[in-house]
Amino acid sequence: MGFNLAETLRSLKPHRRQGTLARRADDELPWVNDEPTIGGPLFLDATVYLDVLQGRSPAEVDRLLTYRLCHHSAVCLSELTHAFGRLDPTHTSTKTVLKTIQATLADIPEHRLHAPDVTIWGQAGILAGLLFRMSNLPRGAGHERKFVNDALVFLQARQLGASVLTGNTRDFDLLSQLVPTGRIVLYRTPQASGSV
Repeated sequence: MGFNLAETLRSLKPHRRQGTLARRADDELPWVNDEPTIGGPLFLDATVYLDVLQGRSPAEVDRLLTYRLCHHSAVCLSELTHAFGRLDPTHTSTKTVLKTIQATLADIPEHRLHAPDVTIWGQAGILAGLLFRMSNLPRGAGHERKFVNDALVFLQARQLGASVLTGNTRDFDLLSQLVPTGRIVLYRTPQASGSV
């Protein structure tokens, strides 16, 4: 399967997008508290794994993870396995952290782990570029690369007909403004309840 740039440009219309994107008010966003226990499938963002592993996921997130069908992205797999190369092997907590990540990855059913296809990769590049341009963030601070991962997860969920479950409110709100057919379910950790 190839990538059709002309079709993607017609769909996303980056040349017509001007101005700045701003995060919407909380009451305009889809929060985990408003989600029914039984519902459509979820696609987990990396924030979910990290918050669950660190014991800071809200009870509403834990409830959805128990009752909903959950899909996983190879993008998040990469974000998690990054620790195996990045963490200092001589640090006292490294072995425990890596063992926990390894157990988490072993629990992901193979048939629910999805890799982005060529089309998603091409669309994600454009969408991440749009997000960066329209959010007026400083160059060279790592946002552009991070936005590619977020766009990949967002577009994969959309392709599967799932909602992205994420604690990354700002970025996924902006992505859903750019592509309103993608669905998100947002949450805040108890420590982050006052943040954006």
